[in-house]
Amino acid sequence: MSDELSAGFTGRPADPPTGVRKVAKDARDAVVRESTAVAAGAAEHPHTATGIVLTIGALAFAIGYVLGRDAGSNDSRWW
Repeated sequence: MSDELSAGFTGRPADPPTGVRKVAKDARDAVVRESTAVAAGAAEHPHTATGIVLTIGALAFAIGYVLGRDAGSNDSRWW
């Protein structure tokens, strides 16, 4: 028996990705880069990050509340 295991593909593809695969790879790389930057910024400024998250949450709640109140009103004369 040989000590070498030559099963599977361990190299890089010969052709670089093109078309949709290239766009998807570039988009994935951009998302990873930006999420890393956001995480680093939040780690350096935890109070600011908490304030931003709470502000966005309060605005989302207020918008949902207003839309819910509007949808529940029976002022419509259209039957």
